[in-house]
Amino acid sequence: MASKNANDREARAARERLRAYQARQAVHEHTVRRRRRDNIIAGIGIAVIVVLAVATQLLYFQGPGKAAPQAAPSSTPSPSASCPPAADSANKGDVPAASVSECRTWSGTMTLNDVKLGIALDGAAAPQAVASTVSLVQKGFYTGLTCHRLTNGGFYVLQCGDPNGNGSGGPGYSYGPIENAPADNVYPAGTIAMARQGGDAASQGSQFFIVYKKTTIPSDAAGGYTVIGHVTSGLADLTSQITDKGVVPGTSASDGAPVVPTKITSITLQ
Repeated sequence: MASKNANDREARAARERLRAYQARQAVHEHTVRRRRRDNIIAGIGIAVIVVLAVATQLLYFQGPGKAAPQAAPSSTPSPSASCPPAADSANKGDVPAASVSECRTWSGTMTLNDVKLGIALDGAAAPQAVASTVSLVQKGFYTGLTCHRLTNGGFYVLQCGDPNGNGSGGPGYSYGPIENAPADNVYPAGTIAMARQGGDAASQGSQFFIVYKKTTIPSDAAGGYTVIGHVTSGLADLTSQITDKGVVPGTSASDGAPVVPTKITSITLQ
């Protein structure tokens, strides 16, 4: 009898240990499922935030007022029809003749605050845009104008050249079409390109942007942005002294005036 009772106690103890083990396993499995679910929810949340940030940047990259915005293009650019091209019928105002570009490379310096950038403009690849830029530089148009816009949320550009200082101004004329836009929509660090109104290829004027970090800008109805040249030196100083300092807090944490007030001290070309 004593042996039977002992066996019964051992059996009960074994069943209790089994139930305890099964309970622990159930708790563990529930915890794992909950952790997996929480990770998925967190991942979706992060993805939504990133998508919204990029969508906001695209919404605001709409030329002079909400303008543009994405070294030379990384892929074969869309070619100009001729160099220099015939004047576009959609041009408005006294647009400098494309022949001013001389269809050649212009080298020089752009100074933003105390940051000196070596620059090269490609008059063969973008004759109309380069002609306009050269003409404005020769007139001293850019001296003293601000860089009113900085983006750093998926798009990495510093936009300058608006006489109104708020993205609404220009030189008194506008021109098109888009020239030398990268076929893959990738604008490498150092790219200098013209701002414009969204969907309007003939809305280019004096505003331009410098890409300080590789940026992809999806093409719209106008077909990308005219790349006029690239920064040949000084980009690291631009990022460390100006763009890395961030955007003034406001309606968007990644799109607004740069924290460091930035002015075009001078531009020289030859």
